[in-house]
Amino acid sequence: MSDEAAAEQLDDEPVKPQGPGDEIESQLSPEARERRRAALAQVRIFGDPVLKSPATPVAEFDDRLAREAEHMVAIMRDGLGVGLAATQLGVMRRLLVFQAGFDATPTAVANPVIEWSSRDLVIAEEGCLSLPRIVVEVERPLHVRVSALDASGSPILLEASGLEARVLQHEIDHLDGLLILDRTERDQRKGALRALRDGGSFSPDRPEPETEPETEAAAADLV
Repeated sequence: MSDEAAAEQLDDEPVKPQGPGDEIESQLSPEARERRRAALAQVRIFGDPVLKSPATPVAEFDDRLAREAEHMVAIMRDGLGVGLAATQLGVMRRLLVFQAGFDATPTAVANPVIEWSSRDLVIAEEGCLSLPRIVVEVERPLHVRVSALDASGSPILLEASGLEARVLQHEIDHLDGLLILDRTERDQRKGALRALRDGGSFSPDRPEPETEPETEAAAADLV
C-alpha cells in the first residue's frame, strides 16, 4: 500500500490520542516505516526520569524556539502521533505541539495553562508514544479552555472539545511530569506496569493471562 493510500485509510478511521497503533507499519512504504522508527527512537521511554519531571516555562521566543517547534512537529508527524511534549524529547521547557486530526494544521503551544474545564467528564482509551504498546482508560473533561503563547510569544486562547481537548490535557500532563499511568484506575495501572516490565502490551479490552501468585505479588510492588 502506498503512503497516500495509508494516509487515506487513517483519515477514514477515528483518530485516537496516541495516533495509530504499530499495525499501521505494514501499510506504509519502507521509507515511511523507517521515518516512523527514526522518529520514535528520539522519544524518551517510560523509566526515563525526565518524564516524571516538571518542565520550566519558556522565557525566550527566538529562532531557536521556532526550530525546536518545527523539529517536534516533524517527529510527531513521522511518528504518526497527534501530540508531543518537549519533555518527551528530553527538553525541559513548557512547549508542546499537537495536531488533532491528520488533516489538521499542527500547532505549537508554549506555557499552556488550563483556565477552565467542563464538569462533563468522558472516559476514553489513551496511549502514549513514551509508553509503547500500552493503552489505558483515562477520565478527562470533555471541554477545556487553555491560555498559552504561540511560538512567537503572542498570547493565544484555545477553546477545545473532544479529541482536541483530550490531546491538550495529555500533553500538558507531560509538561507537569504526569503520565496516563497516573490518571488511570489502579488495576489498569498494575497491568500496564507489568506489561512494561515484561516487554509486553496492555489494553483494557485484552484481559491479562492468569499469573502465578508470586508473579502477582511482584507486580503489586510496582504500583
